[in-house]
Amino acid sequence: MTPPLDLIGLVSTDLPRSLAFYRRLGLDIPADAEADPHVEITLPGGLRLAWDTAETVRSFDPGWRPGGGGGASPAFRCADPAEVDRLYADLVAEGHEGHLPPWDAYWGQRYAVVLDPDGNGVDLFAPLPEA
Repeated sequence: MTPPLDLIGLVSTDLPRSLAFYRRLGLDIPADAEADPHVEITLPGGLRLAWDTAETVRSFDPGWRPGGGGGASPAFRCADPAEVDRLYADLVAEGHEGHLPPWDAYWGQRYAVVLDPDGNGVDLFAPLPEA
């Protein structure tokens, strides 16, 4: 039997800032979650997304160090290519670091990557119109 993917976990060095970023992308995270060292939500479809503070992770893994991003890449499907462009521009204007500005990817999607407050790449994409 193969175990199903049930949870994606992110480690945050600044949990309030990280949660605000993901709320900005539309995730329904409880308003008082910043006070907890572990935050978990269930996404539509049942997959769970969780955040732990760096301090929490170090409590059971003393050698843990931030990886500087580049591991997990949550991807958010936008309504259309224009929303990819708008959302990327809005997030960068709000002070988040743009990593890859919007482009038309060869696999048929408008794509962009912005970094979350912990340096993880967050993909924004939408299908391109059929040619």
